[in-house]
Amino acid sequence: MQYKAIFIDIDDTLLDYVPCCRAAFEGALSNTQLKMIDQRQALSRNDELFDLFFEISGRLFSEAKHGLHTIAEVMELYPAEFCEKAGYPPQAVEPFKQAFREAWGQTHTLVPGAKEILEYLRGKGYRLFAASNSFGHLQRSRLEKAGILNYFEDTYISMDIGYDKPDVRFYEEALRRCGLQAHEVVMIGDSMTTDVLGAQAAGIDAIFFERRIQDSKFKIENSRYETICSLKELETLL
Repeated sequence: MQYKAIFIDIDDTLLDYVPCCRAAFEGALSNTQLKMIDQRQALSRNDELFDLFFEISGRLFSEAKHGLHTIAEVMELYPAEFCEKAGYPPQAVEPFKQAFREAWGQTHTLVPGAKEILEYLRGKGYRLFAASNSFGHLQRSRLEKAGILNYFEDTYISMDIGYDKPDVRFYEEALRRCGLQAHEVVMIGDSMTTDVLGAQAAGIDAIFFERRIQDSKFKIENSRYETICSLKELETLL
């Protein structure tokens, strides 16, 4: 089928989530001075703290994908849980949360081949739209700093849209905004839950970018989608 437009996820599809997360975390620690007093232990301590932060945020975001939290709730929950488990006082939560968000908006490490595939897709005449769960202004800032914001006709971000992926209403609102029908669009993303199954629930075809191993129990029987392991493989599909 010839599509007219492509919805593309941002984190772990276009921007590399782990190095971005680490950079934002380290920036937040530095800006809020949440460090070991003994500087000789600072490096190993920061590694331990990042592992703790990554586990907490990853678990909460995974739970959000399955309807246990909204993205807005997760944004409040993980700084509080991290500071509590790391042994920081309650008054550290708000400064850390704000520092992390500010630093997150500056992160822009690209997934290999991201810019090249956007150039290819635009050259093929597709209308391109970013589709992501997060704060709109932060995601647009990151795309701009990565040098790829100009490839997109518009950005559909959950905190702007009013619904989180995989909620079908996210995709319905995105379709309404771009003036297209579901069969005219394909969704590309790294999450089986939010990008593939969420899009399919709205009648949109999907391409699964399998960057990391995911739990197969969330794959629905008879669900049809293409799978790629590198962005360059899209050249054979689109």
